[in-house]
Amino acid sequence: MVSQRAVGDGVRVVVRAFVYAGVGGVAVVAVATVAAVLGPLLALDLYTPPVAAWWTVFTAVAVQGVPFLLLGTVVSAAIGAFVPERALRRLLPRNPALAVPVAGVAGAVLPGCECASVPVAGSLMRRGVAPAAALAFLLSAPAINPVVLVATSLAFPGRPEMVLARLLASLGTAVVMGWLWARFGKEEWLRLPKRGGAPHTTGLRAFLLGLRHDFLHAGGFLVLGAAAAATFNIAVPRSVLDVFTGSVWIAVPLLALLAVVLCVCSEADAFVAASLSAFPATARLAFMVVGPMVDLKLLALQAGTFGRSFAVRFASVTWLVAVAASVLTGWWLL
Repeated sequence: MVSQRAVGDGVRVVVRAFVYAGVGGVAVVAVATVAAVLGPLLALDLYTPPVAAWWTVFTAVAVQGVPFLLLGTVVSAAIGAFVPERALRRLLPRNPALAVPVAGVAGAVLPGCECASVPVAGSLMRRGVAPAAALAFLLSAPAINPVVLVATSLAFPGRPEMVLARLLASLGTAVVMGWLWARFGKEEWLRLPKRGGAPHTTGLRAFLLGLRHDFLHAGGFLVLGAAAAATFNIAVPRSVLDVFTGSVWIAVPLLALLAVVLCVCSEADAFVAASLSAFPATARLAFMVVGPMVDLKLLALQAGTFGRSFAVRFASVTWLVAVAASVLTGWWLL
């Protein structure tokens, strides 16, 4: 039997580790809360409605992303601390061409948005998973998980074809991008993420250290992306967007670009797409397919995790493939 003293020592170690790991996260949440409350008040006090609107959009993007970012960092830290490298290698086929679609389908089990997928993909690479498979998972996880598909069905009641179209176009984009990286990707383009904890740390301590490192590291880039999205929202008038609703060939790239800058969480973007009723169905599909894979906050997260050179190349090609997949799927189903 375990002695009471040993149990007490273990509890004290766990408590100290949680406190140590949580200080940085609490500080980030506290600063974000104060900024969210005081920002609009300060803007209104200075009689600058555009600044107040900027703070509103910035807070909305950041706050809706933080819970899923936290989910992703928890999963990432758990993989790094508790999942043996050999277990991950056994789950995926050794052939990258087969591993990519398996990883893409596996993305359906993570109920998070794009903020969560980046640290998880980084952890998978650190644990020996082929980058092509990890990138396929990164793209598919925020786009085809059950929460997103249910939200899409609620946003488009009576239109199951929209849910199916989103599933097929998103999964197809993820698999194609994984295959493209396996064929044409170069190691010097990708900066593999470093471990958050000590090199030989395992177990609970490694989990807590990795959680703190990944959350604070990715959280800073989430804030940068939210700021960029808020700036676009107040800089581009709505009347400009209404000019392009007549032609599907103009509407599709327009909404695909709009998805990049609006940075709407994948759990909520279907409701935004449904509200854009003046646009063709294929254009709204492109908005939902592109958004979880390429947006400003995701670009910032990828640049901070994998390097700027990778993020620019990968995001550009992903956008083109996602638009093409949306057009083909929309022509077939919608």
